[in-house]
Amino acid sequence: MVESRSTHDQWALVAVAGMLSFIAMLDMSIINVAVADIGEDFGTSDGVAQWAVLGYQVPVVALLLPAGRWLDRAPFRSVLLGSVAGFVLCGLAAAAAPHAAALIAARAAQGTCAAVLFVLMPVLAIQSVRPEVRGRAMSVPATLGPLGAVCGPMAGGVLLDQFGWRAVLLVKLPVCVAAWLIVRAAMPRAGRPAAPGGRAFADAGLVGGAVTLVLLALTLAVNAPAWLLLALPALPLLVLWARGPGGRPVRAVLATPGSAAVNGAVLALGVAFAAVHFVVALHLQRGEEVSASATGLTLLAFPLGMALAGPAGGRLADRFGPRPVAVTGACLVAAGYLPLALLGDWSLAQVAWPLAVAGVGMGLYGGPTQFLAMAAMPPTLIASAGATIQLARSLGFALGPALATAIGGQGGASDDTGARAALTVAAVIGCAAVPLLARRPGAASEAGASREGVSPAGPSEAGGGAPGVPSGVAPEGSRDPAP
Repeated sequence: MVESRSTHDQWALVAVAGMLSFIAMLDMSIINVAVADIGEDFGTSDGVAQWAVLGYQVPVVALLLPAGRWLDRAPFRSVLLGSVAGFVLCGLAAAAAPHAAALIAARAAQGTCAAVLFVLMPVLAIQSVRPEVRGRAMSVPATLGPLGAVCGPMAGGVLLDQFGWRAVLLVKLPVCVAAWLIVRAAMPRAGRPAAPGGRAFADAGLVGGAVTLVLLALTLAVNAPAWLLLALPALPLLVLWARGPGGRPVRAVLATPGSAAVNGAVLALGVAFAAVHFVVALHLQRGEEVSASATGLTLLAFPLGMALAGPAGGRLADRFGPRPVAVTGACLVAAGYLPLALLGDWSLAQVAWPLAVAGVGMGLYGGPTQFLAMAAMPPTLIASAGATIQLARSLGFALGPALATAIGGQGGASDDTGARAALTVAAVIGCAAVPLLARRPGAASEAGASREGVSPAGPSEAGGGAPGVPSGVAPEGSRDPAP
């Protein structure tokens, strides 16, 4: 990984980190409003069409930890240029896809490039400037990333109504081209990147294979519940990964008192968030025949609430402690999701206000929860703890829509009964995060934060920063040890 040794700051590269963080988060949210149109255009079911979303997310989940270890020894410039170029080319292929299979394949390839970018962006920001201004530099991608998530549903809805779903996949590519040109001009040349080791491919294959089997089982179970048996081989794959060197850092993190419960809460809220947004977007468009633009504006209530409450999360955690604030935020998320399961009136106002309440809760919960996940970690596990919690969040985002599809049954989210059932299960899963966060591992664990020098995540990280990068930055030159 690149080391910053210059005496001057390269703010152009910091801007690139912000631009690509914005695009990566935008790409995770913008396509949700297009799932219904993709299914209609290709004549496929909602379960197949949702793989335009899942195909992007599975590689991020599978490659998160292997990419981080590989990038520790890879030339930064070459990998960054290659990843951005690959992201653009895969986006073009997705927009030109003639059928659903080609679209899903292109999105999976694009997700592979995105996994690398998610790891690279915060590091690019802090290593492009002098140590004394790194806080300012880090705030650029940490702020623009959540802003991308906020803009996604609204921008996707407008583009979908005016130009169709293919435009949704193309809108971000000019920004990527501009970022590629800036990096090529501003960064010094470096050697060719070494190929990832066989262990990295094995880890990615085991995790990715397990996640794919579970998602396929949930998707296909809509037509025949027996397909759920397809998820059974996922367990031995995960056991093999967990017992190998790739899973060793995660095992060490989860063995720390309180860590497993916090990561479980993050996973639960990730599943609930993704399921709710998938069901609401699809039902409004198909079941209620609401335009994509209006759907996007309605979904915007959640990230707006999150953005408004996020800055308060860190300050309240400093005053009252991270656990009470995290639990309060999780309670508000559950309080927002539960009314959606009871909706009799699908008017946009009745949908928007619960989403706004849940968004406020997520804004309060994000930073303090990141702190709880890392507070008791020894310095050698800080990076692994950050990667683990982001892995839990990304896995939740991938599982949510598939679970909602399986629960919705044949009618899917377009049917009122199916939508209500999926929203009910999502709300119950979200509620499960509250006792997990409320569980205290012992005062010594949380007090360890001050001894280890871990600080709470900043407000802007409440919206979800780049997966794989912890909120705290380890001392320069330190590395997450690869077992």
